[in-house]
Amino acid sequence: MDAGQINELLQPKLNEIRHYLIRLGASQSDAEDILQETVYKGFLYIDSIDNGKFSAWLYKVAINRYYDLCRRKKWIMVPIDTMEIPDSKLPEDSLLQQEEKEELEVVLSQLAPLHKQLLIMKYEMELPYKEIAKLLGMRMEHVKAALYQARQQFKKKYGSEVR
Repeated sequence: MDAGQINELLQPKLNEIRHYLIRLGASQSDAEDILQETVYKGFLYIDSIDNGKFSAWLYKVAINRYYDLCRRKKWIMVPIDTMEIPDSKLPEDSLLQQEEKEELEVVLSQLAPLHKQLLIMKYEMELPYKEIAKLLGMRMEHVKAALYQARQQFKKKYGSEVR
C-alpha cells in the first residue's frame, strides 16, 4: 500500500478524531499535534494492533494524549467561539442561540470526563452504542448505563444552571 492509499483510508477517521478532540476542549493546533503523535505511534505499533481495532486504538491514543496535555496545562480550553451557529433571520435569535450554547458548554465542562465524552459521541457525533463501546474499550451495557448517568447528571446541572 502506498502513501496515497494510506492517506485516503486514514483521512476521514483523522478528521473525525480531530473534531472530537476540539469538542473535548483542545485547540486546533493542539488537536493537530495530538493527531500527528497518534499517527506516528500507529505506524510504530501497526504490527501489534489488530486490524479490526485500529480505529479504536487511534481514538484511545488521541484521548490519552489529550488528557496528558490537560494535566500538563492544568486547565481545559473550551473553544466556544469556533462553534457554528445556523443562520437566523433576526440578530436576537443568533444571540439567544449563542447564549444557549454557552450555557450548554458550561454544564458539559462540569461533568465527569467520561460523561462528557459519552454525550458528545452519542448526541453530537451520533455514534451508535456499539461503536462508542468499541472506541472506548467498554461493554455496550456499561456504555448505556454510563450514558443514562451522564444524561441525569446533565439534566440536574442544566436545571440548576438555568435558574
